[in-house]
Amino acid sequence: MIIITAATGRYGRLVVEALLRRGVAASDVVAAVRDPAKAADLAALGVQVREADYDRPETLVTAFAGADKLLLVPSATFGQRFVQMERAINAAVEAGVSVIAYAGFINGDTSTLRLGDEHKQTEDLLRGTGVRHVLLRNGPYIEVYAGDLGNIEYALATGRLLGSAAFGQLSGASRSDLAEAAAAVLSGPVGNDVVYELGGAAFTMEDIANAMQTLTGKPLLYVDMPVDQYSEALAAGGVPALFADVIADTSFATQRGDRYTESTDLRRLLGRPSTPLIEVVESTLKRNGLL
Repeated sequence: MIIITAATGRYGRLVVEALLRRGVAASDVVAAVRDPAKAADLAALGVQVREADYDRPETLVTAFAGADKLLLVPSATFGQRFVQMERAINAAVEAGVSVIAYAGFINGDTSTLRLGDEHKQTEDLLRGTGVRHVLLRNGPYIEVYAGDLGNIEYALATGRLLGSAAFGQLSGASRSDLAEAAAAVLSGPVGNDVVYELGGAAFTMEDIANAMQTLTGKPLLYVDMPVDQYSEALAAGGVPALFADVIADTSFATQRGDRYTESTDLRRLLGRPSTPLIEVVESTLKRNGLL
């Protein structure tokens, strides 16, 4: 039995769907979610749905019962992720889960960005459990840079895409590709304490701007800023100060190579190259009503 947490989120849902495409029986897949009502469409496919709320530890052991493999997908709650993952890992150990997979960040052991600290803590905790585990270190979602953060409409209106990444390279990929890679790992034999660095074809923020300009026909220039000025610009645009600092730090970390890898793990798991940048940007713009 394969259990996917946060299965009503974008990534988790895609992993469930990819498992089914790979021929895993729906009855052998469990969508572990905070609100089972939101997983009605998955239940209709024959997938088991169980309540699993990271903030209600009493739901976790029951949710993870009978799992051969468990994919832990962290929440989007910055500052609470490690506490939540600690509860989930403890519950998985108590439930006797054979293999725990964790969807973290690329270069998880060496990354210097603040957003990666909780992922690093979680990886360290997993290593200490003695349970067989797999680290799926996902590269940046291209969709985040193409409109999923809600900042692209403003950028297209002003003709300026702001950031602090300079010409640093990001080994990004689509959520769908990363979910497909996770399904490839979970649906096959799992090695002992394996690490996958899952990066797609590298791009820069200038490449993102050029792709959006090509697709929309609107002039768009990537404007690089010192990290403190970028944080201030985000805060001035309504982003809470703490998150403005984190976003700016994440952008700046790109200059340090924290979001780049030469690993071919993603391509190998997919059996093909990752989806081209322009295609992911186009689908993201369309989904957000910007194209």
